[in-house]
Amino acid sequence: MNKTALLVIDVQDSFKAFPKHWAKRNNLKFEANISKLIAAFEANNQPIFYVLHSDPDEAFLLTSPHYKLMDFLDAKDKPILEKTTRSVFASTDLQTRLNKMHCNHIVITGIQTEQCCETTTRHGADLGYTVDYVSEATLTFPIKHWAGGKDLMPAEIVERTEYALAGRFASIKTVAQVIDELDDLTK
Repeated sequence: MNKTALLVIDVQDSFKAFPKHWAKRNNLKFEANISKLIAAFEANNQPIFYVLHSDPDEAFLLTSPHYKLMDFLDAKDKPILEKTTRSVFASTDLQTRLNKMHCNHIVITGIQTEQCCETTTRHGADLGYTVDYVSEATLTFPIKHWAGGKDLMPAEIVERTEYALAGRFASIKTVAQVIDELDDLTK
């Protein structure tokens, strides 16, 4: 039987360490949407991988009290991969783990829409995985323009990300679509 793995990327308290920034997030249904996907993957006995990101920013240091999964997540006995790059594949053994499980299909969720989630999507597609990108289960923040121009707002970021990924690197799916397909897969 084919397996589909859920990737929960960088859903960590490090982002909440900056309350003003966190308050500008999009997708207020983020936590509920990820929780629905996790429950469906658990009910259908499909693999789930949680990922934490570390870098030199204070809240993302391995020693930071913020370097942990957000409270609404319970990894239980699931693997927590630690990465130092934008793509989960570049600095973890995710590909080896997926290959050992004969898993050729991944579902992308997490923080940030256009950074680690998009980069992992592109990398996974290039490695030959079938990738579903669930924008409803990602979130992002406004991006300041590098030269002082107009900031990019989250709705624009999501639209650009979906446009760049769709049909090239991934299928853009809703939470409901992923759950329905998962239920069909395991019948």
